Amino acid sequence: MKAILGRKMGMTQVFSEDGTMYPVTVVEVLPNIVTDVKTLEKHGYVAVQVGYEDKKASRANKPEMGIAKKANTTPHQVHAELRGDEMANYKLGDAIKADLFNKGDVVDIIGTAKGHGFSGTIKRWNGHIGPKGHGSGYHRGQGSFANNGRYNHGVMPGKHMAGHYGNESSTLLNVYVIDVNVENNYILIKGGIPGAKKSIVTIRSAIKDVRNPKTIKNLLVRKSTETPLVEEVAVAEEAKAE
Repeated sequence: MKAILGRKMGMTQVFSEDGTMYPVTVVEVLPNIVTDVKTLEKHGYVAVQVGYEDKKASRANKPEMGIAKKANTTPHQVHAELRGDEMANYKLGDAIKADLFNKGDVVDIIGTAKGHGFSGTIKRWNGHIGPKGHGSGYHRGQGSFANNGRYNHGVMPGKHMAGHYGNESSTLLNVYVIDVNVENNYILIKGGIPGAKKSIVTIRSAIKDVRNPKTIKNLLVRKSTETPLVEEVAVAEEAKAE
């Protein structure tokens, strides 16, 4: 398994060769600098600590300066550990770039979901509202707390109630890498991913099998007999105009 840090920049859309439009999320992937290496013999697990996005030395504290000095690099805004057997090949000071993944790879995205503050049970748990008539005594309540004699001394764990909604780790499984651009440091992920704009996300190899496996060839480039190519459509339109 392999992984890399990136920053969610927003969403846009791209077109395939057959003219099909795909919504994508743009993830900025600057070089991840290895600032520490965790080994099985010393730490009990295999991982690398990486720094993402350079930080001014004047704004770094002493521990951050010590980490940077050890790796012979500049301080970084974000530090995180990336686990996986494939990450054991990197050494202190190495740079992990966007080409770690290829177009068509199936990956998982780990991010921090948007925070919604203190929310009611209807919004937080997608519950059903009650009748909207004035005579109704129940509109957006939390429902019955009855335990049928099984848990009379309190509320049963798992009861859907109002509370803090969002701002917690969220993992999206089995999404496709649409494009990888090392020169401009970005990766395009098909569809939306967890987190707000400018939030840090982790892209890792998929840990579960794809239920309906597809290749990027099947995903992006269909047969011309099914959908005509964009150039063919343009030629046809010009012929009609003449």
